Amino acid sequence: MLKRGRGRPGKRRRRVSIETSTCFRPGWVKLGAVAGANLSQLASSRRPLRERWVLYTIIMAAAGAPDGMDTEAEAVTTEGGAGRELVDLKIIWNKTKHDVKVPLDSTGSELKQKIHSITGLPPAMQKVMYKGLVPEDKTLREIKVTSGAKIMVVGSTINDVLAVNTPKDAAQQDAKAEENKKEPLCRQKQHRKVLDKGKPEDVMPSVKGAQERLPTVPLSGMYNKSGGKVRLTFKLEQDQLWIGTKERTEKLPMGSIKNVVSEPIEGHEDYHMMAFQLGPTEASYYWVYWVPTQYVDAIKDTVLGKWQYF
Repeated sequence: MLKRGRGRPGKRRRRVSIETSTCFRPGWVKLGAVAGANLSQLASSRRPLRERWVLYTIIMAAAGAPDGMDTEAEAVTTEGGAGRELVDLKIIWNKTKHDVKVPLDSTGSELKQKIHSITGLPPAMQKVMYKGLVPEDKTLREIKVTSGAKIMVVGSTINDVLAVNTPKDAAQQDAKAEENKKEPLCRQKQHRKVLDKGKPEDVMPSVKGAQERLPTVPLSGMYNKSGGKVRLTFKLEQDQLWIGTKERTEKLPMGSIKNVVSEPIEGHEDYHMMAFQLGPTEASYYWVYWVPTQYVDAIKDTVLGKWQYF
């Protein structure tokens, strides 16, 4: 049995059994067809109860659960409506483009519902970007969206999140434990020669313990593995990462980057050293040093094109 924590004022706390969810009642055949399978898989998983509750809520919202199921999802009509000014948008998700028309006065939350109807990607799993993260409480007009604008969407489907393979998870945990026994990256000789140069004079300010979305300007004032200055520019509308040095600028498709790893720099934990895996082996890592910690998670989410909830 999963117990939901405190909700909004006025809403009583309730206990919900994943195994005997409303999805399986005869009256909810349409809801149970897809959600039932996902719930069964979730019920047999070994995830902590807190994580299972979050996933349960996402499944119910995506399945269109009625108000009685206590979800936040609401049906939103984004097209039509007398007197509403429409704007043409290109929704780009998973390298697929969708041409849509939505009212210019739609909020970011309503846009997520529209994206859900097109892609099947639940709003809670979406990261919607137009010149930065689209606020849910502001309208497209307020953030100055124009006709023909490209809206980038990143996120994983429920099936991706629920793809639980216990032996594989155990192997990954063992590998992670083994990795933790290794010498920290910042102490390794190959990195010390760069880190021993000290913090660059023009390094961007850091905010320890904070998480921020990517700034509208390139991330600069960092070193690469050869000790040269490097900057990172995120071209969201082109789905590219530009790595610029004094000599040249490499334009990399986000999808070509296999992984992103990072580690705080000892003695300067408000900055990280970070690597982008450009090929199949560790030899293909492109290292960047002195990345402000508040942008680390945003960089990983943007490059890898998925949410990292747990």
